[in-house]
Amino acid sequence: MRHVLKMFPKTHITIAAATSVVVAAAILMSPSANVEANRMAYALDLDEGTVSESGSRPAKPAKSDDKPIPDAEAATVTEKPELTEALDTAATVAEASEPELQWQEYKIKPGDTLSGLFGKAGFNDGIMLSVIHGDGEADKLQRLYAGETISFATDDAGELTAIDLQRNLLETLRVEKTEDGFKGETVVREPDVKPAFASGVIDGSLYVAARQAGMSDRLAMEMTGIFGWNIDFVYDVRKGDRFEVVYEELYLDGEKFDTGNIISARFVNRGKDVIALQYTDSNGDTDYYSPDGSSMRKAFLRTPINARVSSSFNLQRRHPVLDVVRPHEGTDYAAPPGTPIKAAGHGRVQFAGWKGGYGRTVILKHGDNITTLYAHMSRLGKGIKTGTRVKQGDTIGHVGSSGMVTGPHLHYEFRVNGSPRNSRTVKLPDAKPVPQTEMARFKKHADQQVAKFELFRQDYQQLALAAEE
Repeated sequence: MRHVLKMFPKTHITIAAATSVVVAAAILMSPSANVEANRMAYALDLDEGTVSESGSRPAKPAKSDDKPIPDAEAATVTEKPELTEALDTAATVAEASEPELQWQEYKIKPGDTLSGLFGKAGFNDGIMLSVIHGDGEADKLQRLYAGETISFATDDAGELTAIDLQRNLLETLRVEKTEDGFKGETVVREPDVKPAFASGVIDGSLYVAARQAGMSDRLAMEMTGIFGWNIDFVYDVRKGDRFEVVYEELYLDGEKFDTGNIISARFVNRGKDVIALQYTDSNGDTDYYSPDGSSMRKAFLRTPINARVSSSFNLQRRHPVLDVVRPHEGTDYAAPPGTPIKAAGHGRVQFAGWKGGYGRTVILKHGDNITTLYAHMSRLGKGIKTGTRVKQGDTIGHVGSSGMVTGPHLHYEFRVNGSPRNSRTVKLPDAKPVPQTEMARFKKHADQQVAKFELFRQDYQQLALAAEE
């Protein structure tokens, strides 16, 4: 009998026992003369924790003023108040019998291993293997990064029940024990997104003005990236230039924890008003456009890396290694080894590999007449090989010192119909505007965003005037 009982979960046994008491009490409380007439069978659903009547009652002789008797199959034990109260008590007992899990939490540090963390929590490698070999995404538990948090849950018997690997505030890998073993899934929380407005006037540094306006450095960099095609933030910005930005603030459980993307922005540079609106097309691609639908960016990045120029484009330059006059058909950017190199524009990889004195090199073909070359890499970007399609801004490699060089740097060339051009001064083509098939949808979105922008601006100005008074 003991072995049979072990086959059922404790909660089910508890409900069954409580229900037996309820049924017995119900029969004893019924009038003795009618016991046989009201006898019924009770069906127990242990999964749902419910009790219902089954079978049928003997028919009662009908009188002219009698009301129809409800079908016994449809009747339930909850018709009796005393049974309802007893069932509520049984459910409470069953709920209380659920074991309370005990959690151990560890902050992952550099050098930590999954085996070591399992050991700290009191579990051996055998248990660890049974977890990572489980179903779903359980194997992703092996990918640990410093700064994440891992938690282990045990039941009253000390057995491992669940593991939570919190990647960040929004994403958690949850692995739970089931009847068939461990199973993992990624749980992503959706933050509440609220619009916010910031406005500033440049007195010296753009970044100082952005901070004074309540913007983070990341938002300031995003703003310069949006307007960077139209405004040179090194040479063009003047004292008195101003900006206004509507951006996303992210909240969890009512508390702000981060900022999201810029929704719309205006920059007034030397009296010229430039407006940018974020728009996601029907294919799910997001970019920034002016209110008339033209793209805020060019088809090519002016520079594929954030670094200083160490050697400019010069067709009469003397080669630093060979000491002979040899045209320098590109621009060199000095940067630490491993610095990411971005694709200057959308295109296809025409060449990826070793190319003589250029060392490890990638050549991209953009349309019919433009190519860009990136040389002296330490390694190629992930998945970069001949024929691969890339998008503007994709990482295609990393700075190195391969080939004939004196130090780590990127050598970048821009060619039109095979002829070298100075990438820093060549006129860059505009990126494609909103297509005509999207224009009606875009105009509706743009009108709404501009109207919202003006409302934010008016509210901000009123608050500023009230503060001055």
